[in-house]
This record gives sequence, structure tokens and C-alpha cells, in this order.
Amino acid sequence: MKDTMPYETVLSVRNLIKEFPMRGGLLGGEVGAVQAVSDISFDIRAGETFGLVGESGCGKSTLGRSILRLIEPTSGTVMLGDKDVTAAGSEDLRQLRREMQIVFQDPMGSLHPKMTVSQILAEGLRLANLPRSELTAQIARLIDMVRLPADMVDRYPHELSGGQRQRIGIARALSLNPKLIVLDEPVSALDVSIQAGVLNLLEELQSELGCAYLFIAHDLGVVRHISHRVAVMYLGRIVELAPVQDLYANPQHPYTQTLLSAIPRADPRLERERKRIVPKGDLPSPMDPPPGCRFHTRCPKATPLCAMETPPLAAKNSADALVACHHPGPVA
Repeated sequence: MKDTMPYETVLSVRNLIKEFPMRGGLLGGEVGAVQAVSDISFDIRAGETFGLVGESGCGKSTLGRSILRLIEPTSGTVMLGDKDVTAAGSEDLRQLRREMQIVFQDPMGSLHPKMTVSQILAEGLRLANLPRSELTAQIARLIDMVRLPADMVDRYPHELSGGQRQRIGIARALSLNPKLIVLDEPVSALDVSIQAGVLNLLEELQSELGCAYLFIAHDLGVVRHISHRVAVMYLGRIVELAPVQDLYANPQHPYTQTLLSAIPRADPRLERERKRIVPKGDLPSPMDPPPGCRFHTRCPKATPLCAMETPPLAAKNSADALVACHHPGPVA
């Protein structure tokens, strides 16, 4: 668990929306749109890990890819420092890609199977037009940074373990010294015994390099370990955003409370005493989200107001703790 520190803003996201067209009818024409990301705004500071959690299908990965413009956002603004990512042309975006990178969930799927580790790492470094001798030195430096043996450079991805492949993915993301790295479920495909090593590595690298992380995950235990602040998503919206200590000790949104109540306890006595908060019904379809608060159909505290008005994401306990709920506070 980390403490939030008031560093400069690296990433600023304002009113970001991403819609996917729905097709149907006899001719397969567009009949509507699915809003996977709905009017999202937040900042990430230099040297900060910003955790993003929620159930599968809530829009977490779509948000991460929209920020990087791996998929084009429908509207809204993304600023990397003073540079407008959303307005950048192809050449400007190519330059911006040096400053923002991504590490994917599946390390095997993100590495070219017919390239050696050295060739994989050289791809990004070539953008810097380094001479061959310096290129070789930088590859060796990256291998050392992610705590792998030097002879790893001649191996192919299939010759590596899952943890080693993910470390190569991290090294590739670091190759151009980015300001921001989007980590999209970076340890969920790894054995539990390997996850801690990769998470510790990410913390050490952040301490050394000062880069910012957007850490996307569904495992709240992992997010608690590595994050400074955490945002909780539900059906395309952020419903709560707070420093990690506040969110886990005093969650304000009923959806956050249901997620936290599902975390198993290591202590058998505490596990027996754990009280689950189970939301009502099934997760609504993102193609037809409920009006008002999108969680109201499953919320134990819902009132008629919740079905009529969308609550804004606003400060409740402190300027750093935001919640989108008409009735924040503990579930009775």
C-alpha cells in the first residue's frame, strides 16, 4: 500500500467517451451504440500508480486503450503533460508513443514468437536512432533493469517462463523512458507465486525512474498492494475514486463495498466473520444500461431518485475522495 504524494500531473483525462456501433436488421446497418466508456475524467501524477478496478466488461481495458489511442475515443480530451493526445496527427502521435507505453495481460501473445528477446527490445530503441554499439548496451541495460540474466537476449518467447515473458514486456515498455505506462491486467495470467515478484519489480522501477502507472485489474488485493489512488468502474462509469487507504478502510459507494466484501481473508477467524454484501440480480447489459445511477438495479440502498438522476462524481469526505452516489456511506 502506498501513500499519495502531490507530484505534477502527467496525464489528464476529461469527459472521455468511447462508443461502439451496434449493427442489426436485415442489412446489418447501425442501429445504435454501446457506450463502453461514459464521460470519464481523472488525473495521474508523476511517480503515481493509479489503480482502476471493476468487473469484467466494465470498460477498464477500453479506457486504457482509448487513452493511448490504440482505439479512437469518440469524444473527450486526453492530455499528456501539455500535449493533446486526442488532437495529435499521425506524426505527432508517433512521437507521443515514446512517452506512453502499454504492458498487456498475456505476455506470450504480446511478444513476436519468431523474434529473440534482443530483437523485441531493439524494435522500440530503433525509434531513437541509436548506433549499433549503443543499441546493444541499452538492450543489456534493460535486461538488467528487469532482473533477468544477460544470456536471456538470445532466447525466443517460447523458451521463457510466463514471469520472464512479462518482464520482457515491461522492459520493452521502458525502452524509451516513457512518462506513463498502462498496465492492463499485467499479473492476472501469472501464477500467484510469480505475481509478487513482478509487482515488486514494478514498484522498484517506478521508484528508480519516476514514471506513472495506470494499473488496470480486477483483483482488489493486487491493486491495494501497488496503488496510491484507486478508481472503481461500473458499466463504463467511475463510481468512486479515493486514496488507497481511504477506499479500503471507508468505501462510500455500495458497489465498492460489494467488491471489498468479496476479498477472502488470510486469517481463518476473520474469514469466518467476513460478511458478504451480495448485489441483487445480474449485471445489466452495457448495450442497455439502466437510467440514473447504473448500479441502482442491484443496489441495497436504491431509492426512486437513483433511477431518475445520474449522481455526479463529487467530493464527499475530502477533496481527494470522490463518489458518484446519492446515498453514500455504509450499507446498513
